[in-house]
Amino acid sequence: MKLDEYLKSVAAKVDMEAEEYSKAVDTTLQKAASHLLVSGGKRLRPALVLLSADSIRKGASEDIFQAALALEWTHTFTLVHDDIMDGDSLRRGRPTVHVVWNEATAILAGDVLYANAFEYLCRVKNATAESKVIAVQMLAHSCHELCEGQQEDVSFETRSDVTLEEYLSMVRKKTGVLYAAAAGIGAALAGGDVKQISALYTLGLNTGIAFQIQDDIIDLLAPSEVSGKDQASDLRENKQSILAILARDGGIDLSAYHKPELSKEEISEAINLLETSGVLDKARGMAEKLINDSKAGLSVLPDSEAKTLILEMADFFVARKY
Repeated sequence: MKLDEYLKSVAAKVDMEAEEYSKAVDTTLQKAASHLLVSGGKRLRPALVLLSADSIRKGASEDIFQAALALEWTHTFTLVHDDIMDGDSLRRGRPTVHVVWNEATAILAGDVLYANAFEYLCRVKNATAESKVIAVQMLAHSCHELCEGQQEDVSFETRSDVTLEEYLSMVRKKTGVLYAAAAGIGAALAGGDVKQISALYTLGLNTGIAFQIQDDIIDLLAPSEVSGKDQASDLRENKQSILAILARDGGIDLSAYHKPELSKEEISEAINLLETSGVLDKARGMAEKLINDSKAGLSVLPDSEAKTLILEMADFFVARKY
């Protein structure tokens, strides 16, 4: 099966579960909790859970599908809370939870999703009690780190001196650890040994960091009609992205582009500046190295269709255009 076909099939299954979840209990809080879940999404974390499981034991994904839901529900909880903190009014083309209801309800809705995630892990069948404990520990650790990463990201908004090391640490926590948990949990519940779980966890962590680096690049390069977001918003807002940090380290002044509106000509000018100076290539190179190092670590896994799809998924994280 091709990767895009696989991702679509997983997304369809998760979408179906999200719809069922939204209908389970007809309360205000349940409606708020399911609001973003039923809005779609790439569903990449559930796919990584299932592929990791199948790379350990063929067919294991059927036994641990609840774990895939746990990762998507956790991811959604973080988005609901992020939208409150960022004051965003739209997510996936729909009004955000706190806009439809209110901030208090949105906070509680996020908390419900967070609690549901651990409940889903405990429901997994045909997995040992020990592996479930490992899975719960991984998810709990990831949620802790996610909060730290979000706090660091918020603190960066008032700074213009964020170092590359600080940026990578923040991204590891805010984005990397949940992909790491997805891969590690899938491997653990499928009965993987320590080396296999560690290799998949590391792949998830590094591909998550690479995913965010690519996100920073896409923010600058992708036209609004392709990405669905305002092009060069990070640049306009002087956000401490990987590109801003590498540019500053290279003595490149981007202050002329830090303003509410940028014309297409100004965006093209900024892109050309970062391309010719080598900043974009350096960022791409960092993402590609993370991916390649992680892929090499999967030598501890037997060859299988699932392993091939994991390798293709890692490449997709840095090749995607939106």
